[in-house]
Amino acid sequence: MTDSAPQASRAADTLSRPLALNGLTVRNRIAMAPMTRMFSPDGVPGEDVRSYYSRRAAAGVGLIITEGTYVDHASAGESSRVPRFHGEEQLAGWAKVADDVHAAGGAIVPQLWHIGMVRKPDRPPFAEAPVVGPSGIAVDGTEDAGKAMTQSDVDDVIGAFARAAKDAERIGLDGVEVHGAHGYLLDQFLWSGTNRRSDAYGGDPVARTKFAAEIVAAIRENVSPDFPVIFRFSQWKQEAYEARLAETPEELEAILNPLAAAGVDAFHASTRRYWVPEFDDSDLNLAGWTKKLTGKPTITVGSVGLDGDFINAFLGEGSQTKGIDDLLDRLERDEFDMVAVGRALLQDPQWAQKVLQGRFDELKPYDAAALKTLS
Repeated sequence: MTDSAPQASRAADTLSRPLALNGLTVRNRIAMAPMTRMFSPDGVPGEDVRSYYSRRAAAGVGLIITEGTYVDHASAGESSRVPRFHGEEQLAGWAKVADDVHAAGGAIVPQLWHIGMVRKPDRPPFAEAPVVGPSGIAVDGTEDAGKAMTQSDVDDVIGAFARAAKDAERIGLDGVEVHGAHGYLLDQFLWSGTNRRSDAYGGDPVARTKFAAEIVAAIRENVSPDFPVIFRFSQWKQEAYEARLAETPEELEAILNPLAAAGVDAFHASTRRYWVPEFDDSDLNLAGWTKKLTGKPTITVGSVGLDGDFINAFLGEGSQTKGIDDLLDRLERDEFDMVAVGRALLQDPQWAQKVLQGRFDELKPYDAAALKTLS
């Protein structure tokens, strides 16, 4: 995309429209995608984290979706540098982050996270708590990889998400996003590859959705009716990029409708490439199908601003920025409602402002070194 006046005006007009997410009005259609950064010692977001998020809000990002934050469950996560969304000091840190983002004109929601039964070869296992999941099967197919959750475990995790959402509203954040994507705990229940349960939480797609839907319902019971609840989901998993929750629109609808009925206000449909059609015989991407099937607002994500998918970008390949004409086309025809930008915003905190102002020639190509600092 060039920086001609008509194209610049089109980008500004399309992306600058406000968006209502339940009781929250976001000033434009640009969100910052959640990206794990691990710059919060003992789970406490400090001044550098405050600056990191507020800098992007000040440069035009409408909605900040934070990196994943561990909920208050012993097995929720394994890194002491990933922020938590529980504990007095941790929540005080997040309140300050929210204040700074609000002062910069943006809105902010924490992503609530439980990693579940994942196996990373370069990380040690949990030191003080068992690895838990729906059936004791890791995303890579390893059996007996941890503890299959009991009903008591299920109830404890549901309570942890509900408390985190209640705390988010209490300390002044603008909503919450529930992390149900990428092979982490909620996605492990949603996906048949890791959910082999024979109780009410396993079986057909609707049954596999029960755990996530109960989390959403518990959150709704603990927050105000107008407090936004976003649900992030994906077909792909961290260790299974070709995995799919749904092979057809009908299967996807069976998964999404219970979540919508439980109280999801918007869906964040995570893909590796936003421009790839999700099913045959349609150009709609995953966010487009989600909106069509549920009627809920949707957020699309996947290599926006990159010359290729984000996996290549992570490896340092495909580092040129990509034009956004196709993205604007889809937004203009209301295929989805908002776009989340990830690594392009890591590289260039001013990305949103430059795009909104038509300064495309000033956009910085992505460099994987951006992952190493909190700038």
